[in-house]
Amino acid sequence: MIKVVIFKKYNSELKFVGEYLNGKKWNGKFYHNNCSNIYEIKEGKGNIKEYYDNDNDNLIFEGKYINGEKNGKGKEYNSNGKLKFRGEYLNGERNGKGKEYNFKGKLIFNGEYFYGKKWNGKGKEYTLFFVVVRLNQFR
Repeated sequence: MIKVVIFKKYNSELKFVGEYLNGKKWNGKFYHNNCSNIYEIKEGKGNIKEYYDNDNDNLIFEGKYINGEKNGKGKEYNSNGKLKFRGEYLNGERNGKGKEYNFKGKLIFNGEYFYGKKWNGKGKEYTLFFVVVRLNQFR
């Protein structure tokens, strides 16, 4: 394993100190706005929060990491802080039941995903006015 320190590109904000294994964050501590440790990952596992590189404190993702990737339940956010996706992950991809939202936080899809794609079973897509547009089988 290699010990690394990652800094934000422009103003040298401390983001992560730790070790990688096979290109994945494995053991270490994560930071936000140069604050003390906000979460930790051990042997590729932990509950994490990832933030956009801006001063708004907006989250990118919050959820579980297992084997250095998103696994289990989690949430993704747009850069404006609105919920983008809430659902299940497997090996870093949307996988299982999930709901997708537009940039304004309005529901646009409710269904199942298979490795990042809308898949198997019924899914509902919505317009901005919450009217069902399609009820489809995705493959």
